[in-house]
Amino acid sequence: MKIIYGTSNLGKIKQVEDFFNATDIDVNIISLKDIGFNKEIIEDGVTFEENSMIKAKAIQEFCKEKGIKDITIVTDDTGLCVDCLNGQPGVHSARYAGDHAPQEVAIEKLLKDIEKTGDKQRTAKFVCVLTAVLPNGEIKQVRGETLGKIAEKPGSMGKLTYGPIFIPHGFDRVMNDLKDEELGTTHREKAFLELLKII
Repeated sequence: MKIIYGTSNLGKIKQVEDFFNATDIDVNIISLKDIGFNKEIIEDGVTFEENSMIKAKAIQEFCKEKGIKDITIVTDDTGLCVDCLNGQPGVHSARYAGDHAPQEVAIEKLLKDIEKTGDKQRTAKFVCVLTAVLPNGEIKQVRGETLGKIAEKPGSMGKLTYGPIFIPHGFDRVMNDLKDEELGTTHREKAFLELLKII
């Protein structure tokens, strides 16, 4: 099976390849760079579902123009939703502290905004929505979530933008300080597991 995964981020591509390598499904993951897609996609949706769909349709249109057929297109929209911030940063997770803001800046802004609310529970969740355009044109969407709370101070930096301050449910350490085998199935993996049931 050939899948165009809607990103040029090699780290994301590797995550997806590792996921499929752990299954018995033979998949060839193709990046946007591989097909020469370099258009800017304006993600102006108000939900993860809308933004993921916007990306999928833009890539679908590109594939039609280039005559790319018999392939499944998969796009995702992922973000962090904090309850005491009314679900923010949500679909604005990547731009919460401004376009291309460093990880430290985004984390600092989020922690300050939570502190202003006076909320003690600090409950939150990571959300990943995948949109799949199947070779026959049919479109499916699935959603995966990881529940948890926001730490008061960051742990190890790197990886997911908010990974240093997100404590998954059932743990007392932030996501970035957990090994993959400890963490188990993430929101992205949960979404892919749902997607596999469809494709």
